[in-house]
Amino acid sequence: MADLQDELHTTAEVGELDERPAVRPEPPVEAELPAKTAPTPDGDPLARAHAFLAAHPVADGYSGLPWALRHLPWFDLELGESAVDTDVPRMRRGHVGALFWSLHLPEGLTGDRAVGATLEQLDLVKTVVQTHPEGLRLACSAGQTTDARNCGRVAVVLGPAGASALGDSMGILRALHSLGLRALTLSGVSWASEAGLTRFGEEVLREMNRIGVVADLSGASEATIRRSLAVSKAPVLFTRSAARALRPHPANLPDDLLRELAAANGLCLVPLTAEQTGPSVRDVADHLDHVRTIAGPEGVGLSGTFDSGSAHPQDLPDASGYPRLIAELLDRGWTESDLALLTWGNVQRVLRSADFTARAAQQRREPSMAKIAELDG
Repeated sequence: MADLQDELHTTAEVGELDERPAVRPEPPVEAELPAKTAPTPDGDPLARAHAFLAAHPVADGYSGLPWALRHLPWFDLELGESAVDTDVPRMRRGHVGALFWSLHLPEGLTGDRAVGATLEQLDLVKTVVQTHPEGLRLACSAGQTTDARNCGRVAVVLGPAGASALGDSMGILRALHSLGLRALTLSGVSWASEAGLTRFGEEVLREMNRIGVVADLSGASEATIRRSLAVSKAPVLFTRSAARALRPHPANLPDDLLRELAAANGLCLVPLTAEQTGPSVRDVADHLDHVRTIAGPEGVGLSGTFDSGSAHPQDLPDASGYPRLIAELLDRGWTESDLALLTWGNVQRVLRSADFTARAAQQRREPSMAKIAELDG
């Protein structure tokens, strides 16, 4: 049970690119998964899905829960909360082991207001986690997400936040990271626009690599996407993107970008929204099939996108619906190894890679003091 904060008040080319560090071989995904998989029942696909997810839970790439909670006078996520799509009982029924909590803001908030509102969102998430200790645990790394899951808690990862939250300041980026931010969406600002990344934008991305903040490119322009794939030394995320070949939504990715994403070891998290994927579980599975075919099994993951204001496919109305989706994929012949990457392994890989890239970059680069006026003025 938790009381909410007050409603938000309305107020008024840096050098050459660094060489990519030598990449140390990463441990196989199976090293972070349980040594034993629960016995798989024969016959019933839904029973098989529950048994599989008990061993390989879902790392959900996007939740709009923080902003939704701002507008509730009272809530209890551990007992259950009907006013939102996500609570601890439904996450347990859906076998959710980790969840990215979005710090995105409504359109129109810019400058100091955006910075302040993001800090309030971040503070709210930490308060919610602290007041629901039996169900939730804050996590800032792949290891911490695994630890939380092994303790029977849902790991809460902070982000993505909007790029406007930085206030065009490298210092604010580092401060947000120190408070737990682990993903930032590169869109909606002058330095990451339809024209692509500016010189300052490229420096922001290098600093994100240096401290371990993952770039989220869902909703970014094609020019920003392509330049980010070229500049970033860590894998990037698309937290809410499906296959444009199946549904022509502007946030969905065409096949050529899916191939480039695969070449950069990035990850496309397919949203469970009717607008982007379609009205049924089968439609969502079609997108997952397509992204896996183009980007490979290492390039696809899941994004519930619950509590974001979006309509969801039939039988996937909230966080409890993942077993129905996994049952559909099992029926389609997905192997357990591919499903383990889809549900948990690929997100873990991206978080591990971001941490490794940051440790390597910190040995070569000092904190950036770049100013937007100096580079883009």
